[in-house]
Amino acid sequence: MHPSLPVLAAPRLVPFTVATAGVLAVWNNAVAQRLPSYVLGNAVATAALLTAARRAGLSWDELGLGRPALRRGLRWGAAPGALVGAGYATALAVPALRPLLRDARVAGLVGAEVASRALVRIPVGTVLWEEVAFRGVLLAALDRLLGPRTAVGASSALFGVWHIRPAAEGLRANGLVRGPVGTAVAVGSACLGTAAAGVLFAELRRRSGSLVAPALLHGAANVLGLLAAVRASRRSLL
Repeated sequence: MHPSLPVLAAPRLVPFTVATAGVLAVWNNAVAQRLPSYVLGNAVATAALLTAARRAGLSWDELGLGRPALRRGLRWGAAPGALVGAGYATALAVPALRPLLRDARVAGLVGAEVASRALVRIPVGTVLWEEVAFRGVLLAALDRLLGPRTAVGASSALFGVWHIRPAAEGLRANGLVRGPVGTAVAVGSACLGTAAAGVLFAELRRRSGSLVAPALLHGAANVLGLLAAVRASRRSLL
């Protein structure tokens, strides 16, 4: 990351950062589910945001997409990703832990649907878009304007807000809570957990210098989580 610059030294970056934060606050909660194609819509949004970020003055290195840091990103992301895989494997192997993985939203998926989600929807529609948006563009812009600590905190908090709708949908689909108060508490807790994950992703990004590191961990968590949920949910029907 580059040292933060005075606000007056980056006049285009200020409105760009405010606009980006505003879009990200509502995108996953009010826009994504209305897209004709989740994957294509988010891929186009990724390209548009990167283009706007470059025009606002952010370099490829600041965005975590510089070539020199690629190998370092692979090294930093591989080990945490492997730990996530080991955690899911352990949970599947232990009967007492297996119910924690079950998800009614994936129980009925057939092989082609699982493959499509694991190979396309999650890597392109979710991981690529979210990592570019939060650990790439937003983190770099905030770091320039406000410094690294504030950048990590603010981008991670917004990452939690990003997951309000998905958290509510997951709780509702699995019948985990009832009533508005219980739902609000559960959704808030889930979003706090997601914000904490955002801090981890942001630190991987900062320490490695590459967006590849958080993307590997994020992808492992989501893809392997899907596969584990499918396996656990089907076992529950046997």
